[in-house]
Order: sequence, then C-alpha cells, then structure tokens
Amino acid sequence: MKIVVACGGTGGHAFPGLAVAGELQKRGHDVTIWESGRDVESSVMRNWEGKGFSTLARQLSFKNIFGIIRSILRCKKEIRRNRPDVLLAMGSYSSLPPVLAARSAGVPVVLHEANTVPGRAVDFLAKYAKVVAISFAATEKYLKGAKTCLTGLPIRETIAKGKRFDFIPPDSFTIFVTGGSQGAHAVNCLVSEAIVLMKDELARRGEDIAKRIYVIHQTGAKDEAPVIATYAQASIPARVKGFEQEMANAFASADIVVARAGASTCFELAACAKAALMIPLPSALRNHQHWNADAFASAGAADEGIQDRLTPRQLARYLLDKFDHPERLEKMAQRMKSLAIFDAAQKVADLVEQAAN
Repeated sequence: MKIVVACGGTGGHAFPGLAVAGELQKRGHDVTIWESGRDVESSVMRNWEGKGFSTLARQLSFKNIFGIIRSILRCKKEIRRNRPDVLLAMGSYSSLPPVLAARSAGVPVVLHEANTVPGRAVDFLAKYAKVVAISFAATEKYLKGAKTCLTGLPIRETIAKGKRFDFIPPDSFTIFVTGGSQGAHAVNCLVSEAIVLMKDELARRGEDIAKRIYVIHQTGAKDEAPVIATYAQASIPARVKGFEQEMANAFASADIVVARAGASTCFELAACAKAALMIPLPSALRNHQHWNADAFASAGAADEGIQDRLTPRQLARYLLDKFDHPERLEKMAQRMKSLAIFDAAQKVADLVEQAAN
C-alpha cells in the first residue's frame, strides 16, 4: 500500500518517523517521507533512500498563517496526485498541513506523540486520527476523547549497536554532551565551563588523573568553533562536532551523557543503557522536556538539572561525584536499560497497517 510518513521540524521528530518508515518499507509498502524543508532536516534525511516531498510547513503562529495555508494547499495537491492509503504524522507543526489535507481527502490518519505532554499540533489534530500512538503512559490523560495506544518512541535501529571510539584512551572518563540535532547554546556554555573546572580540580589531585577526561560534544553549527577553542585552551582532549554523524559510537563511548530531555534523546539513552544528566529546555512548550526528564529521573535512570539554577561549579561538582563513584553510574545505567522499548517502530507500523485496512 501507499503510505505517507509526515515528520520533520527537528531531528526529534524526524528520526522516529524514519524508523517507522524503514519498518514499513521492510514490509513491502510504498513509503514517502514528507518533511517541512528546513535546513536542519537535510543532515537527518540524508540516509533516507526512499521517496520524499517537502510540505514547506511553517511554525504555528499568526505571522505564519499564509505560509501554513499555502502548505495545506500544497499537501492537498500532492495527496490528490499520489492517493496514499494512510498517513502517519509524527507531531510538531510539520504535522498540521499533512493531516488536514489527508482528512479533507478521506485518507485515514495515525498520529504519534513523542513527549509526555502533547504538543499543540497533536492536541488539536487528535480528533482527526484513528489512533494516537504515545511514548509515555502518562500522555493518555492529556488526550481525553482520543483513542491512544502505548507504543514507546521509535528509535534508529543502529543507535544501540555502536562501538567505543578507538581513539579514546581506555582508562578515560568520557562525557558525551548533546543538546540535540541543533545544539543548545546554554548547555554548550554551561557544560564546557564545568568540564574545565572539573579538569582543574582533578589536576590538583594529580596530573595523571586530569588526563583521564575525554569529551564528545555535539554543539550545533554556531557553537562548534568556540567550544573547540574552550577545550583546546584547557588542554582537554575532545571530539567536537556541530552535528555528530556517529551518534551510536558516541553513546557507546560515554560513561555519562549530559543532554536536553527531548523524547528521542530519552529513549535513545534507554536503548544504549547510559546514565544521564538531563537539562530540559526551559522554553519548551508546556514544559514537556521537564516532564520527560521527570519520568526518567523518577525511575532512577537519570538526574535532572534545572538550567536557570545550575552553575558551572555545581555541574563540575556533580561530574566529579560521578567520576569518584562509578558504581552510581552503573546503577543508573541498569535502570535506564529497564526503560528501553526496542519494538516501538514495529508497534507503530502495526497501527498504520490497521488504520489503512
């Protein structure tokens, strides 16, 4: 059958969509990815070998109203031309035009909500969907009146199959820092300063200990150069990339991960069984990243740091505590592993097939 997977806006929505699209392709379906056309999506979509279409969707705001209308009309035209059997939309503003266009043409819709608290798009579009697949059990209470199914969040098949980078010394304490596919300026500044302070403290204990730190840091394009300079000036060995292409190996190499609390990051951490400090994006709609982090912190799999209250010195002390007590990281990693859902893509693909039939 012909299936459209509408995903995009950020890597956090694109990666799960690609995971389900790949599963549907394996089952013999004709799958087309619909993305919004933002520059950030190009690095995410480069591994997709199937058909694609750009919806030119725009963020949900009054100033973008004409752009949103144009996108809806563009999606309607493409649906009339292609006549898909079903549409899967992965949430975010990029779902709005495809879902409204599909509904107007009588094409059944399946939605997926990645986060604990639904975003505005899923909240509004849930009434048009045959079913809403959810990643967290707590999400059901926010979608009253909609049919929901707990599937977990689809992740990249390869994410848990990475290998430790061979250039990292075997006795290194490795910190992987990621603010998501676009980076996070506040996290980049906070963590890089904290790691310099951590290195200084270890140097006071003994030179050999100080050499045991290694940093992997995904910064986003804008912060790549200044973060490289920060680590170089402090003589801290580091792999700094605006966009890290080898995420599986980065996770595999890490003793601890410092990250935002987007849903994709949370579930990838679980799949890789990595202890984490999650620093939610303060401006995230409905504070959903806090609730994502809270779900993992409540299970003992992660700690949550509040960006506006966390200083570089406090973070340095936190990292030093984990450096000194690896058994605590091991306990967190085991609890993180217990939260992994490896068949989420298959579960969502099942819902898509059922909706089409």
